[in-house]
Amino acid sequence: MTLPCFDPSVSADIAICGLGPAGRALAHRCLVRGMTVLAVDPNPRRRWRATYAVWSDELPAWLDRSVIAATVTAPRAHGLREHIIARAYSVLDTALLQQTLDLTGATVVPGRVVSLDRHTVMLDSGRALRAGRVVDARGLRRRPRRAEQTAYGLMLSGDPMPDALFMDWRPDNGADPGTPPSFLYAVPLGGDTVLYEETCLVGAPALTPEELARRLYHRLRARGIALRGDEPIERVRFPVTGGRPGAGRFGAAGGYLHPATGYSVAAALSAADTVAAGGSGWTLAAHTVYRLRRAGLRALLALPPADIPRFFDAFFDLDTELQRAYLSRRDDPAGTLTAMSGLFFALPTGVRARLTAATLGLRPLSPRPSSSVIME
Repeated sequence: MTLPCFDPSVSADIAICGLGPAGRALAHRCLVRGMTVLAVDPNPRRRWRATYAVWSDELPAWLDRSVIAATVTAPRAHGLREHIIARAYSVLDTALLQQTLDLTGATVVPGRVVSLDRHTVMLDSGRALRAGRVVDARGLRRRPRRAEQTAYGLMLSGDPMPDALFMDWRPDNGADPGTPPSFLYAVPLGGDTVLYEETCLVGAPALTPEELARRLYHRLRARGIALRGDEPIERVRFPVTGGRPGAGRFGAAGGYLHPATGYSVAAALSAADTVAAGGSGWTLAAHTVYRLRRAGLRALLALPPADIPRFFDAFFDLDTELQRAYLSRRDDPAGTLTAMSGLFFALPTGVRARLTAATLGLRPLSPRPSSSVIME
C-alpha cells in the first residue's frame, strides 16, 4: 500500500481541480478577492479550442467585454416556421476569454486528480495537497450510460452570413424521415469567419460525428454554400447529465450545465463570485430549477422526431422573459415553471400526453438521440 506524500510547501485557501472555463473563472475570482489559490490540472497550459457563446444578458458585470468576438442582436430560429428571437446573443473570443481569466498569483500544479475530499487533493503521482477548501471543477466524464451532446462544424471564411441561426430544423440536411433530427447552428466568430454546425442535443448513444458531418455537407450544398475543402473543423462531444449539485463541485461537475440545452459557461461565470466568497451557489430555488430542467430533458427525450420542430416552435412563441427564465435563470422556479406550462399548453393534445408521461418519470429516458443547442 502506497501512503500519500503530503506536500507541506503547497497549501492554500482554496484548491480548484480543473482549469476549464468554470475552474479558471473560479480561480480568477478567488485571486481577485485576495485568496491564496492552488489550481490543479493535467495540462494547465492547454489552449481552449471550443466555441463558447452566451445570451448577452447572462454575462457578469466583472467580465471584460473585450472577450466578445461577435454579437447578434436578434438571432433567428426555424422550426416549421421562422422566429426572430428578441434577445442579443454573443459569441466569445475563446483565446481572449482564457487570457482574461488571469491566474497570476495562483500556484498551478500539473497533475491528474485521483481522489479528493473537503481539504485534500490526491494526485496520481502519490502527492497529496492540502487547502482550506477543495472544489472539483473537472467537468463530466464520458460514460456508457451517460447521455451526450454531439456536433460537427465547419469554420467558413470570406463570405458574410446574412443572419445568425440559433437553431434551424428545416429538413434539407438529407436525414432519412423518421430518424433522429439534427439542426443547423450558424453564428459569426468575428472578422469574416462563420461557424456552421450540425448539432444533436442528447442521446445514449448520440448521433455520431460522421452522421452529423454527412448531414452538414448535404445541407450546405442544398443552400448553395461553397466549400474550399480546407475549412477548420470543430467536433463537439460531451455528457449533458451526471453533474451533482453541491458546495464542493463547480461548473458542469456541480450541476451548472443546463440538462436540456448543454449550457454551462455563462452559469459558471455568473456564479464564480458567489462561490469564491464561500457560497455554494445552490439555493433552494436553484435546486428546484435544477429538478424542473431535468424534467424538461425527459420531456425532450420522449418526443418522436416529427414533434421536435413543433416543440421548438411553441417554445419560441413564448414571451422573451419566459424564454429567458427557462434558459438562463437558475434561481427562478416560478418563471421556469410558467415557461414550461405555457409551452405545454401550446402543444397538440397527443404531444402533451407524451410529455406528461415523460415529465412525471412514467417512462425511461429514450435510448434514441434527440436534438438541441450545442453550447457547452
